[in-house]
Amino acid sequence: MNVLIFGATGMVGYGVLLELIDSPAVARILSIGRRTLDIEAPKLEQLVHTNYENFDAIADKMTGFEACMWCIGVPSAGLTEEKYTTITYAYTMAAAKVLVKQSPDMRFCFVSGEGADSSESGRSMWARVKGKAENALIALPFKEVVIFRPGFIKAERGSKPRGALYKTMYAIFGVLAPVMRWFGAATSTTEIGKAMIAAAQGKAEKQILRSVDINALATRAS
Repeated sequence: MNVLIFGATGMVGYGVLLELIDSPAVARILSIGRRTLDIEAPKLEQLVHTNYENFDAIADKMTGFEACMWCIGVPSAGLTEEKYTTITYAYTMAAAKVLVKQSPDMRFCFVSGEGADSSESGRSMWARVKGKAENALIALPFKEVVIFRPGFIKAERGSKPRGALYKTMYAIFGVLAPVMRWFGAATSTTEIGKAMIAAAQGKAEKQILRSVDINALATRAS
């Protein structure tokens, strides 16, 4: 299986990348990002691309993939709705519209978040924008779109939260992680990676996966 990943420099994306590298089901990985990662593996290729609003220049590199792992995400705090929409919605759709032409038989795995608003009409800005991105992806003629809505995410295998806000949040909620997990509201970067691999193999039984679903699906990865 050939897999494309975006956002591998982030906490979730890095964790997913490590699972892709370890998985015998994955033959080739192409990581597209603004900068390269200090990691090497025989199956890993890295491509630097800085214009996330237009992927036409590298469209020929985005062909022949069975799955895409979209792990780009930023906290909404301190951002205007316009800026947050650009990063969360516009970047995603710019890539997805190229991919659906270049690799139409692809399964697209999108990291969203617990509480995303599919109605696009709620009071929470970030939830509306995430819901808008989810709905737009689902409307595209991919082989399958699987939405990941994790709650608290435990960073594992060297992946780390980025930015002061994320670090503070993880310091606070990390103490409560065991309890949140018991209630089905927590997962880990490892489990998200394994679950994405399983979803790429067509093993997801739901289109929208919450933490408890992600953890269950992770056990079915190969």
